[in-house]
Amino acid sequence: MNNIKNRFSIKDLENLTGIKAHTIRIWEKRYNLLEPKRTETNIRYYDLASFQKLLNVSYLNNNGYKISKIATIEPQKIPQLVREIATETNMESHAINALKLSMLNFDQTLFYKTFDSLQNEKTFEDIFYDILIPLLTEIGLLWQTDTITPAHEHFISTLIRQKILISTEKTQSQQAFKSDKTFVLYLPDNEIHELGLMFLNHEIIRHGYRSIFLGQSIPITSLLALKDYYTDIIFVSYFTIKPEKENLSNYLNEFYNLILETSDNNLWVLGQMLNEIDNDQLPKNVRAFSSIKALTKQLEINA
Repeated sequence: MNNIKNRFSIKDLENLTGIKAHTIRIWEKRYNLLEPKRTETNIRYYDLASFQKLLNVSYLNNNGYKISKIATIEPQKIPQLVREIATETNMESHAINALKLSMLNFDQTLFYKTFDSLQNEKTFEDIFYDILIPLLTEIGLLWQTDTITPAHEHFISTLIRQKILISTEKTQSQQAFKSDKTFVLYLPDNEIHELGLMFLNHEIIRHGYRSIFLGQSIPITSLLALKDYYTDIIFVSYFTIKPEKENLSNYLNEFYNLILETSDNNLWVLGQMLNEIDNDQLPKNVRAFSSIKALTKQLEINA
């Protein structure tokens, strides 16, 4: 249990729950909802039970319960009430909170239990859009603010990766190709954030296209070999941190000169680095998408 994060500052609680520190202090002092502890050097901190309770209190508050009412509920009955509400209404906020807890505790069992309950209510695609994308966005912010460690991020990312792979394999076994178009998915050199690209692979296969997933850190020159095997290729890449802003235009121009100029192939790209470039200046046969959902819609148009 040594790896479990079990001490939180009020700033940690703010980052993890989205509740302002000022509000947490009011709930603590006026309603006695939390009981901070102190270190041997008299520094205030909150334990894991306080964090779990705050998540539940926030969930009830967001579902119409006044804080004054929540304060009168016996502490042991609050989690039960949250579960009842989650089953009667949408489970999204509750599920995201549960997945965050599984990450903080390195608790695989809680992750699988939460994911299995979601699969009883939603398709895998809806789980990704409604639960996993918001969760991954929050995790990115938590990592940037040092609320969690890279170990936490890798733990939850690995579990999500497993679920994408399982669903992709199942989808592929049930799907037949419906066109000669081939999608080749890759990440540029030193780009390792592949969950978005993995889900795109899942969606491309689900729409009946042949998909070749190459994964992380692929040099442009390594893609030349694909031209000897397939025609009508759409290369798909996700620019999260690479190429850097100052290299982005050069990268796209090099890709055009080596891969696209003498063929009918195309490059579809998405990711936050595209905010650094004018879409009107993209090379021929290069198309930028604002989101995974936008690219998926294009697959439906092409179908």
